[in-house]
Amino acid sequence: MLSEEEKDALFDAICDGDRETVVALVTKARDAGEDLGGILNDAMIPAMTEVGDQFSTGEIFVPEMLVAAHAMQGGIDIIEPVLAQTDHEPLARVCIGSVKGDLHDIGKNLVVMMLKGAGFEVEDLGVDVPDEEFARAIERGNQVVCLSALLTTTKPQMISVVNHLRQFSNGAKIVIGGAVITQDYADRIGADAFGKDAPGAVKAVKRTLGIAA
Repeated sequence: MLSEEEKDALFDAICDGDRETVVALVTKARDAGEDLGGILNDAMIPAMTEVGDQFSTGEIFVPEMLVAAHAMQGGIDIIEPVLAQTDHEPLARVCIGSVKGDLHDIGKNLVVMMLKGAGFEVEDLGVDVPDEEFARAIERGNQVVCLSALLTTTKPQMISVVNHLRQFSNGAKIVIGGAVITQDYADRIGADAFGKDAPGAVKAVKRTLGIAA
């Protein structure tokens, strides 16, 4: 069993980007038969929330956040197969992809790791994703669709995706983000929310679902 000191160490290891320590502690918890959902909720998710808050206030920058997310992912890789065999429920199911014509994935990948770190089940659709694939993701049960675009040339493709997805009536939410995207643009095309960065995307997803950020 992990002691309170070890849980604190897990929190610190994620914040510091110490993947080796994260993997070691989560492996110990798994091998001891601990409640990994509890470890995730009590130590790991709060750690990534702290990292997101530090990024938003300018205390850390993208490289540090990427390292922390990589460390978090090391723990999630151990936890996910175990939780998949239990009745542990994620906060919600979210899919994400770069819109058709956009091949950039660094920002998208960071959002994926942050969403997983916040307790969401995430389906990564990849890059250059056609409108129809986002629609199929909704049919598979995703409750939120996250669209990413980095280029001014692919930015208008979001309009096509939003219009296509609005044909569905299951209430799936649409969150958009990327270097060239603004809140004004999100409002203009009818998206449900806008995330200006990876932590902002997590908060935006939570807002659309009525989950406290």
